[in-house]
Formats: sequence, C-alpha cells, structure tokens
Amino acid sequence: MAYGVIHRFPGGTQSQYEASVGAVHPAGGGLPAGQITHLAGPTDDGWIIVAVHDSRESWEQFRDGTLMPTMQAGIDGGFAGPPDETTFEVVTGA
Repeated sequence: MAYGVIHRFPGGTQSQYEASVGAVHPAGGGLPAGQITHLAGPTDDGWIIVAVHDSRESWEQFRDGTLMPTMQAGIDGGFAGPPDETTFEVVTGA
C-alpha cells in the first residue's frame, strides 16, 4: 500500500528546500527508490513537502538510510531543524 509523508518546515524557504533536496535526492532530479511522487512549495508560515512512497517500508528505508543520516550530518544551506511530520496510508489517489 502506498504511504504518504508530509513535512512542514515553519520558517523554511525555497533556498533551504533546494539545498536539502539536492543533498538527499539522486543527482539529475530523479526520485529516491520507492518514491513515486514529490511535491513541495511555500505556505503561509514556511515550506511544505509531500512525498508518496510505494510502501511504508520504502519510506522507512529512505528515511533511515539517507534522509536522517544526511540531515544529522548537516546540510549547508538546508533546513535548520527537523520538520513537523504527518504520515498516512494512501487509500486513493489520481
């Protein structure tokens, strides 16, 4: 079952997003293995990222193997702290 992840970065900016996604996504603008959709944009209070993975397991593999280690090491110009996170099983999508 597909698995959705919403990350909200209060005070986040587009330049922080670009630095962060550049550090954790494959070169050339592709998506990580198992990620089928990636959306991002500004909100009234910062930046939001919505990603859908083909399964909860592929999300956890990306989170634990790439995202968290890279963010913990620090990303020059990236988001200053962890996001507010919401996850959900995707029941329907178009």
